[in-house]
Amino acid sequence: MPMSSCTNQSVDHQANLRRLVAGRWVVLAILIQLILMGPGLLDIPVPQVPLLGIMAVVGLFNWLAQWRVARSQMATDGELFTQLLFDIGALSAVVFFSGGAANPLVSLLLPPVATAALTLPRRYVIIVSAVAIVTYSLLMVFYIPLPMTDASRATRLHLIGMWLIFVISAVMIGWIIVHMTQLIRERDAELAASREQALRDERVMAMGTLAAGAAHELGTPLGTMALLAGELANEPGLSDPAREDIALLRQQIAVCKKIITGLSRRAGAERLENAGSLPADRWLDGVRQHWHAARPQTNSRLIVTSDGGAPDIVADPRLEQAVLNLLNNAANATPKPLEIRLGWGSDDLCLDIRDHGPGFPPEVLAHGGQTSFPAHERGSGVGLMLTRTAIEQLGGRLSLLNPDDGGAIARIELPRAKS
Repeated sequence: MPMSSCTNQSVDHQANLRRLVAGRWVVLAILIQLILMGPGLLDIPVPQVPLLGIMAVVGLFNWLAQWRVARSQMATDGELFTQLLFDIGALSAVVFFSGGAANPLVSLLLPPVATAALTLPRRYVIIVSAVAIVTYSLLMVFYIPLPMTDASRATRLHLIGMWLIFVISAVMIGWIIVHMTQLIRERDAELAASREQALRDERVMAMGTLAAGAAHELGTPLGTMALLAGELANEPGLSDPAREDIALLRQQIAVCKKIITGLSRRAGAERLENAGSLPADRWLDGVRQHWHAARPQTNSRLIVTSDGGAPDIVADPRLEQAVLNLLNNAANATPKPLEIRLGWGSDDLCLDIRDHGPGFPPEVLAHGGQTSFPAHERGSGVGLMLTRTAIEQLGGRLSLLNPDDGGAIARIELPRAKS
């Protein structure tokens, strides 16, 4: 199967090409100033007409390159390689008409070699280096000399020029290397994040497989418990408190069976692309009522902090399960009522679940929900990892906070559904 041309490397080449075009405009402006003002200031006769002609060609080429960069999202090795060869050719033409290898500008052959070494494959680096070496060697033999009668003055100007070009070359090479190493660090960080996400997804898939097997095995004992609870409810002579307890038991068994029955449906038919949309406040209140049905001893309060009608939210089963996990964690932390706050802006939704318990342990705040989820006195952290994974799959973010006035806040930030 052919590889796609839209790779990270092609995007990096595009960024490198953009910087190369910008730097070429700067060098072009400096060279034009030297060609126009150098003869008068330094009393050095230079052939201005051919040099300005070369500058015109370089300017046209760079304008075309900038037009190309502005309308493309990627660049190839060959394109960047061609640009570097053009820089070597243009500089060699300038040096040819202005003294050959004795011209300090010949040191500017080094930055293209450094750029190639940092960005291109080995074969291109070898070619660019060889072309630069051959060009330098030819300019020692073939060039148009500058007529200067005062040898000592020519030597001083040459030394000053060499110093100036050395400074320029050092700045350019340093700037190139700094930007290249920054790109390398950013790519390493992206690769590390991708590996971490892949590992977390792999663990989630493994737990999903185990959950599906457990759900299948739990069907039989739940059915048996439902049958026995029904028979106990029909027993004569039961006290009212016992009948209430049995009714609660049957209700909880029904909730468990409903959850198990919905596992396969949620994993298959009810995918994200088939999920419907509901106003966020109505959807959240429905999730809250469903949670209260499973945990009737709990209490919560829904607070809408934004004005106007609530935007729609995709009723994705993964998001519902993530919210239920956070509600269960909050209820396990304290028997006090929970606060559920919903707000929205122009681009996102924010859902806060706050409890008034002891707050998140430090290890949970530091690593909660990552690949190596921490266990703590109130749980193993698996639910937190599943919650974070589900929210990130939906393009959102989970934040865990311990506010200054006590308690804990689990915050879900989600992008608003596109209308």
